[in-house]
Amino acid sequence: MINKSIYTISTCLCLLVALSACEMKESETTNLQNQSSVDLNSTKFQETINGKKTDLFTLQNEKGMKVAITNYGGRIVSWLAPDKNGEFDDIVLGFDSIQGYLNANEIYFGALIGRFGNRIADGEFSLNGQNYELATNNGPNHLHGGPGGFHNVVWDAKQLDDQHLVLTYFSEDGEEGYPGNLKVKVHYILTDDNELKIDYTASSDKETPVNLTNHAFFNLAGAASGTINNHELLIEADNYTPVDSTLIPTGKIASVKGTAFDFANLKSIGEDLDKESKQLEYGKGYDHNFVLNKEHDNKLTRAAQVHDPESGRVMEIYTTEPGIQFYGGNFMDGSDVGKEGEPYEHRTAFCLEPQHFPDSPNQENFPSTILEPDSVYHSFSLYRLSTSK
Repeated sequence: MINKSIYTISTCLCLLVALSACEMKESETTNLQNQSSVDLNSTKFQETINGKKTDLFTLQNEKGMKVAITNYGGRIVSWLAPDKNGEFDDIVLGFDSIQGYLNANEIYFGALIGRFGNRIADGEFSLNGQNYELATNNGPNHLHGGPGGFHNVVWDAKQLDDQHLVLTYFSEDGEEGYPGNLKVKVHYILTDDNELKIDYTASSDKETPVNLTNHAFFNLAGAASGTINNHELLIEADNYTPVDSTLIPTGKIASVKGTAFDFANLKSIGEDLDKESKQLEYGKGYDHNFVLNKEHDNKLTRAAQVHDPESGRVMEIYTTEPGIQFYGGNFMDGSDVGKEGEPYEHRTAFCLEPQHFPDSPNQENFPSTILEPDSVYHSFSLYRLSTSK
């Protein structure tokens, strides 16, 4: 009788262990399915554009975070990041093929921007007594390097290992109207601390304006998870640069205090969107450069923090740049269908672009963006992801 009881208990224990193992296996499988459901088919990124081959490159760290980048425009295609429960989701808006980017209405998804990020008034500037005329591709103004800017070229790519990707591009003298042969290198680094570092360097044989950045569209709840107006945002800036009706800075440096542009403390992005403001009217929401609180030029400091209460994801952005452009997805209209097969609707993403100020070549009181032939342009930005309960 005792032996039979021992046998029964032993059998029950074995069954419990087996059931527990099955549950753990099922949980692991679910997490893997959640992660692999947004994995991309690299063959859909292998094409030839203007005689150069495109491809998809994936960085991965020891914690399972993945960042996929294509050398077409140097774009961040996806970024798999864990939420507060350890479940991975894609926090970057984009497409599952090169064709998606070629046919998109929003042409800057995830892209490297240059030679000059943001706007230049009337598409012209003067340098050493010579006037340079650029394409006007944003109303009367030049935007993000013009239609043939760095977002629209195929970069040379070299993946050094699982966590490092180097992209290089040679921009010829006169390209998009800019002077000088410009050599550009961008180094993407994914660390084991869940940080994506972007290191930009450039050199030119003539004086030329340079203002490089990345134009990733983020939604920390997941790329097709609805509005970002409930995200909480902090920007380390006491001032911003007001704009005219075409989004060109007026030249003034204005205080954010008491305005809808005050993000000195975490507040939801949508909290003040309905405030009466000519600036919000001009941008159809937020599309403005913030003047970062900097004691020293070129020092790496925190520029912004974003928190999604639902997923618990937190993004911090550090940069050596003097400014950061905050864009709230105001011009998104659902016409682009992304990797998840869902349309990207109005204000379902935000952009935070470390940069020098817009129209700097025409604004004497703004920090200079002119690269001298005997100098090296260097800019560094870091995106750190974590979670809060």
